[in-house]
Amino acid sequence: MSDGTEDTGGKAGPAPDESAGAGGENLPGRGRRRFPGISSRAYEHPADRSALVALRKLTGFDTVFKALSAMLPERSLRLLFLSDSVRVSERQFPHLHHMLLDACHILDLDKVPPMFVSQDPKPNAMCIGLDRPVIVVTTGLVELLDEEEMRAVVGHEVGHALSGHAVYRTILLFLTSLAVRVAWIPLGSMAIMAIVTALREWFRKSELSADRAGLLVGQDLQASMRGLMKLAGGNHLHQMNVDAFLEQAEEYEAGGDLRDSVLKILNVLPRSHPFAAVRAAELNKWARSRDYQRLMEGHYIRRDSDGEASVSESVRDSAAHYTDSVKTSKDPLMKLINDVAGGAGDLGGRIRDFASNVGRPRPGSGSGPASGGTGPDGGGAAPGNG
Repeated sequence: MSDGTEDTGGKAGPAPDESAGAGGENLPGRGRRRFPGISSRAYEHPADRSALVALRKLTGFDTVFKALSAMLPERSLRLLFLSDSVRVSERQFPHLHHMLLDACHILDLDKVPPMFVSQDPKPNAMCIGLDRPVIVVTTGLVELLDEEEMRAVVGHEVGHALSGHAVYRTILLFLTSLAVRVAWIPLGSMAIMAIVTALREWFRKSELSADRAGLLVGQDLQASMRGLMKLAGGNHLHQMNVDAFLEQAEEYEAGGDLRDSVLKILNVLPRSHPFAAVRAAELNKWARSRDYQRLMEGHYIRRDSDGEASVSESVRDSAAHYTDSVKTSKDPLMKLINDVAGGAGDLGGRIRDFASNVGRPRPGSGSGPASGGTGPDGGGAAPGNG
């Protein structure tokens, strides 16, 4: 078996001393299922596919994509990581090396991507590259997560590689940097930012797909939840609770009025990742779905049928997902859209109520001791993890 970090053509297999039983079905200390020939379509979030379809339809995207694909120096990326990061192998970060081989084995990814550890206190990981994906994790992430939480992250990045996300992520990084450089050119900056905004919208959705891949590799929902919770609250696990964190996500989804719905949209626009609590809730919902159960039972789409996949079918599935999301959402704006679409409610009355409430203090938001104002525990933007 090839090292897999020296040559991206290396074959994936069960990590040394981490498999037992026929076919490598039983892995680290517990039974875990392997998914031979699995297609990324088996775990991709419907919103991921629809956002990518919308991105590809964006005026000018194809031109930019082709130009950047030819311009971006893939060799320089590899040389940069070789010179200023630590390459994961049997001799360097061997536990990550074994996790990488294990993740590629579980998802049946033949070509093991090179993996690097980069010095950065901010916990992060990414899968970038054009023809050959490269996985990079920061020291902040390695130090933050335990073994099973890290296994889910490595599976998450391998899921990006299997889905072909690396190329779009690379272009997003390049265009974000370029937008800053040409900010003084009004039209040029606006054109680039339109594509960057669409890319970010897609990438946020692609993170939901990759979270699912991480769960398929780790097959430990609590570990996936803990990892996301640590991204939000740091390494204070004894002070946090997964159930309470999921309740937070439910409150975020349902709380407030139309003003909060608008603020949610504005808050997420500049981010590359969805909020950690939202990711946890989405993953928890999928893990309890019939689709996940069937996948774990071995009933899943295989990549040998990818050539027969219909774009129009993906669009229909995505549209159905969005329709269902609007119908079941507790968000005030989504409820309003659902009521309007269904011919229910007094739209004019609701808009008048919304307009008349703008600027009014909410109940309990006064300046008394229980107001939760801008003291040490008051408002303010939480740091992101994107």
